[in-house]
Amino acid sequence: MERVTAKLCCLCFICPKVEIRGAKNLPPDDGSSPAPVYVANHASQIDLGVVYFLGRRFKWISKDSVRYLPGVGLIMTLSQHVFIVRTGKNKQSVSNLYQQSNNAIQSGLPMFFFPQGTRRMAVRLPFKDGAYRVALENESLLVPVSISIPLTAWNSWYPLCLLWGGSVENVVLTVHKPIQAKEGMDKEELKKKTYDTIFSVIPLIGEEVKEQKKKR
Repeated sequence: MERVTAKLCCLCFICPKVEIRGAKNLPPDDGSSPAPVYVANHASQIDLGVVYFLGRRFKWISKDSVRYLPGVGLIMTLSQHVFIVRTGKNKQSVSNLYQQSNNAIQSGLPMFFFPQGTRRMAVRLPFKDGAYRVALENESLLVPVSISIPLTAWNSWYPLCLLWGGSVENVVLTVHKPIQAKEGMDKEELKKKTYDTIFSVIPLIGEEVKEQKKKR
């Protein structure tokens, strides 16, 4: 149900096609344990739909308030995704994140993380520790995924623009070569490696461009 709903929403309101690059790097969806951990950049709400075009099962980490959204919240609750409280020092919520993530990984169900923790289109926020802690504790494959959303996705008037011969850029997902996480590996090095890999194929925009000019 999630996959069908996500794909329909993307094809009907975002773009006519989601392009997958590096599909050969996707681990098999065979239920083997430990399952992989997927990590991706988070630029917009569109990300939540387009990743279903990867054709893989996974559980999300999501803020608790999402469960109250009409439609989306009900589907995610019934699918038993992991909800956390992001405000304040909620130790029970954090403990629940790792416990449910580890249980899923060991049962053969992958976890999907947006390690930036929140969406931001024009700023490349740093990655948080959660995904890497889960990958290291379970010695899972860590799969970096780049999500490139065209800026025209917000003002193209798709699909109405097709009526007057307009065109729409496709969303592009790039699956990079997985990294085998092992106990004892440096977590910060893993974060940097996946961060650099993910953003290596995503063009700079907005404040990022200004920051690069300052460095020059």
